[in-house]
Amino acid sequence: MGHGGNVIAELTTDHREVEALFAKIETQPVGDKQRRELADELTMELVRHSVAEEQYLYPAVREHVKGGDEIADKEIADHATVERLLKDLEGLDAHDDEFDHLVAKLRLNVSEHVRDEEHRLFPLLAAACTPDALDELGDKIRTAKKAAPTRPHPSAPDTPPANKLLAPGAGLVDRARDLLTGRGKS
Repeated sequence: MGHGGNVIAELTTDHREVEALFAKIETQPVGDKQRRELADELTMELVRHSVAEEQYLYPAVREHVKGGDEIADKEIADHATVERLLKDLEGLDAHDDEFDHLVAKLRLNVSEHVRDEEHRLFPLLAAACTPDALDELGDKIRTAKKAAPTRPHPSAPDTPPANKLLAPGAGLVDRARDLLTGRGKS
């Protein structure tokens, strides 16, 4: 989280980190406690990434890319599906029969979303924006990820201005809970 570079480089690096976390989960024995800890880390990364995209990337797509409203709406719908899966996964122990099923379903949904962003959305955005605008978006994304929630909140607003107003408060509460429970500190 917070790698530097323009928005496309920043988010692509996040995508690779998420793929690596899925791979780590899959290398652990079924039911192993480490799978739960890695799923928590994955959840934290996905939520921060999604919130930042919803605050800055998709509004930029709406503004600069032809057909941007339709593209942004599809990506936000993808996020809602992933967030519901994360919420379902949140309370499960690694020994639970549903745990592995949800991780596999989550990976499939995230992989399809990443593929769509990297092969369709990012090239359109790169063609529509100046390098300076892409750099500025990268800075905004990094800042947003620092204050974003770390837990799924499926009923939270996913479009500006409400998401920009509420996400930092939810993020503060989530980080306090994480600190108290030790979540994400493996």
